[in-house]
Amino acid sequence: MREGKPFLALAAAETLSLSGTRLSTIAIPWLMLSATGSPVLTGLTAMMEMLPYVLAKAFGGPLIDRIGAKRIAIICDTASVTAVGLVPLLDLFGVLTVPVLLPVVFVMGVLRGPSDAAKQAMVPDIAALAVVPLERVTGVSSAIERLASTVGAAGAGALIGLIGPGQALLVNAATFAAAALVVATGIPGMRRAPELPAALDARPGGVPSYIDDLREGWRFLRSDAVLVSIVSMVAITNLLDQAYHAVLLPVWTKNAGHGPELLGAMFATFSGASIAGAAIAAVIGERMPRLIVYTVAFLLTGFPRFLVLAVDAPLGSVLATLAIAGFASGFLNPILSAVIFERIPKPLTGRVTAMNTALCFALIPFGGLVGGALISTIGLGSAMLLCGLAYLAATLAPLALKSFRGFDKAVA
Repeated sequence: MREGKPFLALAAAETLSLSGTRLSTIAIPWLMLSATGSPVLTGLTAMMEMLPYVLAKAFGGPLIDRIGAKRIAIICDTASVTAVGLVPLLDLFGVLTVPVLLPVVFVMGVLRGPSDAAKQAMVPDIAALAVVPLERVTGVSSAIERLASTVGAAGAGALIGLIGPGQALLVNAATFAAAALVVATGIPGMRRAPELPAALDARPGGVPSYIDDLREGWRFLRSDAVLVSIVSMVAITNLLDQAYHAVLLPVWTKNAGHGPELLGAMFATFSGASIAGAAIAAVIGERMPRLIVYTVAFLLTGFPRFLVLAVDAPLGSVLATLAIAGFASGFLNPILSAVIFERIPKPLTGRVTAMNTALCFALIPFGGLVGGALISTIGLGSAMLLCGLAYLAATLAPLALKSFRGFDKAVA
């Protein structure tokens, strides 16, 4: 039971922080769209959060290995309470203008990046304490992530409609405070990883600097063909997903005459269905043919979502497509996380996982701008179709690239 306590604490912390984050990903774009009516400004706001998020996550990796994942998670989540809490405070006094909101959103991204990376870096140690396969831990974590996204999205839509997007972020601040408390009290301090074996350590000698650690993580990542392939493919699909979530779907919802309640319901439908997929992956993940499941799941997750909105399908068809896509997406993160963790030596876990995730997220800051620019130039329907076709092309990569063949080969 003692071994399971840290996993339950990590799961609770992720549930809290992800639920709040899902609320902010709906509230902030809706706040900007309602205030300005501009898809481009809405996309710019999303970029102002995601760009520092990606950079802070990448550069925070060595600090996680040096200071410890637990400390980084607590520090960043605690600071996020103040940053997120500024938005409803400024909104209450009527001074939440675009020039004021953008710097606050920037700080939110800076703090969220290392916090998310730190929680992810704890997973191998948590799996070792519980003595269970990585696929099981990553599958359960993914199911919890999807559950948090579902609850956060559904609650966000209702809450934003009730009290407004600005004041709804008070809940987001509270979830960060609770997450920091859970990590502080429920997860033991992890021992620092031992030094690298000489074969993996390319430093010329002496005490390694922060830059040495950063280069070491980059050197290892770029030398692994499977990790490079994952980064390249996921970076493209994340760009398109961000365009979809931050701009295309909110604009479609508003143009169709609906409010934030439907937007939250659509996010919840996708995330809710993904819980089932992640739960199955947690139970049988170690026995699944990884590459086949990964490829099929990505094909179902991407293009159909864009197509049904591009052709103005009935709402029932849209929700059914989102449910199928969500179920398929539930298999992705458990497989990806297990593959990534298996290939990284323990001393490099923080810096390589942080850099890997940051590179996967590298194009996300521009997704909102891409979505807004496409709508402004070719219209919403054409933008949906073009993004969907690009998504389809990216998800065919595992069938075309030989580097993905190492997906099913575990590396000690």
